[in-house]
Amino acid sequence: MRARFGPDGKLYVTTGDSTDWDLAQDLTSLAGKVLRLNDDGSVPKDNPFASRKDARPEIWTYGNRNPQGIAWQPGSGLAFETEHGPSSFEGKGSGGDEVNILEAGKNYGWPVIHHTETREGMVSPLLEYSPACAPASAMFYTASAFPAFKGNFFFGCLRGQRIIRVELDGRKAVRQEDLVSGKFGRIRDVAQGPDGFVYFTTSNQDGRGRPAEGDDRILRLVPAKPAPPEKQEKKNG
Repeated sequence: MRARFGPDGKLYVTTGDSTDWDLAQDLTSLAGKVLRLNDDGSVPKDNPFASRKDARPEIWTYGNRNPQGIAWQPGSGLAFETEHGPSSFEGKGSGGDEVNILEAGKNYGWPVIHHTETREGMVSPLLEYSPACAPASAMFYTASAFPAFKGNFFFGCLRGQRIIRVELDGRKAVRQEDLVSGKFGRIRDVAQGPDGFVYFTTSNQDGRGRPAEGDDRILRLVPAKPAPPEKQEKKNG
């Protein structure tokens, strides 16, 4: 579960399917959904199911298996979300981790579709990862310390043990890069600091990782220092 305020001032809450995957398609259940609330806990009147008697009014999107991070793209205000794909006990294969663009009232398919499957009336992921990387966070970079990163989407990976940086052209992913791959173990959260640097946390003491000395830690990425200019040899005249 994650809780984040969006640019509209509303609180968005991601919920997993509680291992009862059929609940993700059940509009009377809050499981397997992204919820949208006012800051006092009340339900916004413009929520997509607010006026329906056969649905929970808090629901913003449904058909989400195990949503993790959520962040909003600067400029467009689009909500990007990371989500874990199927586990072995569900009998739907491995992998299938997702990045989605969340939009009001839409159905993201779980458990009817998964991985890159498609079906009318359901939304397939913007990005899909097989083998699984277990995305656990979401962040857009807006500072100037890393000019090449501005507007890029970042998320940490648990099983994948890396940070993935995604370059976007609006709603389209045009390039991806792995950062700190395999160096620090399981990476959970990624955040931009007030100094413009990128901070991230490890998650190696949760029983699934191999803790290093000092784990778990908060680490920081800073721009590389430029190499000193080469010394010019003096030429004799």
